[in-house]
Amino acid sequence: MTTPEIDTPETGITPGGTSGAFRDVLSKDHARRGKPPLHFVDMTPAQRIEKAVELGLPKFRVKQLANHYFGHFDVNAAEFTDFPAAKRDEAAAAFFPHLITEVTRQVADEGTTIKTLWKLFDGSLIESVLMRYPTRTTLCISSQVGCGMGCPFCATGKLGLTRNMSTGEIVEQVRVAAKMMRDGEVAGGEGRLSNIVFMGMGEPMGNYNSVLSAVRQISAMPPEGFGISARNITVSTVGVVPGIKKLTAEGIPVRLAVSLHAPSDELRDELVPMNKRFNTTQVLDAAHDYWLASKRRVSIEYALMRGINDQAEHAQLLAKRLNHYGDNWAHVNPIPLNPIEGSKWTASKPEDEKQFLEILHRAGIAATLRDTRGQDIDGACGQLAAKER
Repeated sequence: MTTPEIDTPETGITPGGTSGAFRDVLSKDHARRGKPPLHFVDMTPAQRIEKAVELGLPKFRVKQLANHYFGHFDVNAAEFTDFPAAKRDEAAAAFFPHLITEVTRQVADEGTTIKTLWKLFDGSLIESVLMRYPTRTTLCISSQVGCGMGCPFCATGKLGLTRNMSTGEIVEQVRVAAKMMRDGEVAGGEGRLSNIVFMGMGEPMGNYNSVLSAVRQISAMPPEGFGISARNITVSTVGVVPGIKKLTAEGIPVRLAVSLHAPSDELRDELVPMNKRFNTTQVLDAAHDYWLASKRRVSIEYALMRGINDQAEHAQLLAKRLNHYGDNWAHVNPIPLNPIEGSKWTASKPEDEKQFLEILHRAGIAATLRDTRGQDIDGACGQLAAKER
């Protein structure tokens, strides 16, 4: 099996995918596909101006389009009253091609959790999950079609990797959710999308360039972006160390989340195949360096699996590994495993979850049991499988 072709040496699971012990797990649908249509958010400022000039439009029209997109979440150029009527359709086709189409929308938690299945230009399917809480609204977004990491307890990992998503496909998930909140389409009335987590389908570090471009535009103030603070954006990874190092160098104050799931290499090799390429020491060292550079505590994601990684000795070793660095640099999120169809992995017993937390707390480790929103609609962590219903 060969790894997927990549765009530049800085994207994809680069060295490990070709020379290390890890190989991307590809889906049966993986093929060299055409690229999605170029969208406004895929273009540099210079490219936007160049496109406008091609259409016979002055440069200032680009700023108008940006204001409609980022300031009003609007791509319906037919209603842009400040835009020349004769150019509206042409501008819409050139700058706002239709990238994602809603297939189904499932609702849970009395209307405060909404999982949307999207169809992309090539028929690929991805999912996003919108979750409204009393003090914030979080959107969990996808960055790849499927996932090549192959973690055996994760529904997305079982799909294999089909392809990377474009910046436009990623950002469109955010625009639609922001519009839904503004228009009161989520239980609780009108509101604002406040938080973004790259914890949907895919390994964000495997699509680094598109993800970082999306982060920059999500966090920039209108009309350059949606104005969602970078401090309210979380980028997750199973431990792609070169990606963590690159993110550290960016100097953008996003939160880093590392899906650790095991405190030892022996166990993590079984649960997270990428560990064969970048082991726990390499991953934790890189994550701690991120804390030193950003002063933002790293989230350690840890799916609790009955009898596998949820016993006292696992919690004690995890605390020892984290405290090795000597500062309050990490926050552990133990996650009750969300069951997936046909899996041998099951959720921990409540008493084991409680004991795990207590051991971490006694060791001085900040830890909070993760909320399992959307479990009944397969919208919780590890359950996204992009199935049409």
